[in-house]
Amino acid sequence: MTKTTLTPEQQKALLETLQNRFEKNTNRHPGLQWAKVQSKLEANPKKLWSLHEMENTGGEPDVIEHNPTTNQYTFFDCSSESPSGRRSTCYDQEALDSRKLHKPKNSALGMAADIGIEILTEAQYRRLQELGDFDTKTSSWIATPPDIRKLGGALFADKRYNNVFVYHNGAESYYGARGFRGALII
Repeated sequence: MTKTTLTPEQQKALLETLQNRFEKNTNRHPGLQWAKVQSKLEANPKKLWSLHEMENTGGEPDVIEHNPTTNQYTFFDCSSESPSGRRSTCYDQEALDSRKLHKPKNSALGMAADIGIEILTEAQYRRLQELGDFDTKTSSWIATPPDIRKLGGALFADKRYNNVFVYHNGAESYYGARGFRGALII
């Protein structure tokens, strides 16, 4: 098995987990059928591995939309709080390299690339928040525009007081209650 391949047992367990989540949260994907999603997943083992990694790091991925034109499904991390296995990260490799003391183990963009997912954009983060209340006690790094990043900053978001807030911080900062959420298109 390669790094990005699941054993048959892992694949079976993951598909069961994803199906249970899909069926419990039909409000996230009205009108979609699990059998079609599963068929797409089984035809894309590398993407299935990425979903496995999203699950292993606490993301609780679920389908949030289907594009009928391209027949692609979009999964977002739908854990109630920022995924626990992806917290205490600075924003990107440049930020990680700039830290002289107390470096975190990884960066959000680095972990996302390792998992094979994209960090949520602000628009995607707001779309997620339409599906429920997420990050009411934590926060999540979101994709940062180059002009902000060039100046040393990075964006993160959370939900407080029934509103989504987008903030800025130095990209090299990291906190135990801040992680990142990802998207995967299959």
